[in-house]
Amino acid sequence: MEILAGLGEQEAASWMKEAAEVAKSARCHRAKCGSVIVSNGKIIGRGYNAPPLDQESHRMCEADRSAGKEKYDRTCCVHAEWRAIMDALRRNPDRLAGSKLYFMRIDEAGQMKKSGQPYCTVCSRLALDAGIGSFLLWHEEGIGEYPTDEYNRLSYEYRESN
Repeated sequence: MEILAGLGEQEAASWMKEAAEVAKSARCHRAKCGSVIVSNGKIIGRGYNAPPLDQESHRMCEADRSAGKEKYDRTCCVHAEWRAIMDALRRNPDRLAGSKLYFMRIDEAGQMKKSGQPYCTVCSRLALDAGIGSFLLWHEEGIGEYPTDEYNRLSYEYRESN
């Protein structure tokens, strides 16, 4: 992982702001997240977290159906990263290879929140399999760019240690 500086940091911050704007559409009751996938300076996929098909009838988190499930499997929502990847696959499948996925979480007031460490093994596997080149998170120490294979490995290490 590399903490970005200079022009790289400025460009990444701009894309993070775009991801935060997408997060404003999130319909999850637990977190407001957004992702954008960028290739050659253009957004090729967008996603926010919400129940499947954005339909309340598919919301399963209100009932206690998650007992015994792992932490990552307790949500009924489609993750922002999944939606962004599906969006890119629908509209720009030939541009995913080597692209960058930017993830941002916002608070209830719409303000950007810093991210923790890579932890979702489903997001990391899907991004790796789709050919995304790097995964970017905004940490306290700055914007971190992870090669997707490193992000995937770290997401498993997080799961094993927590």
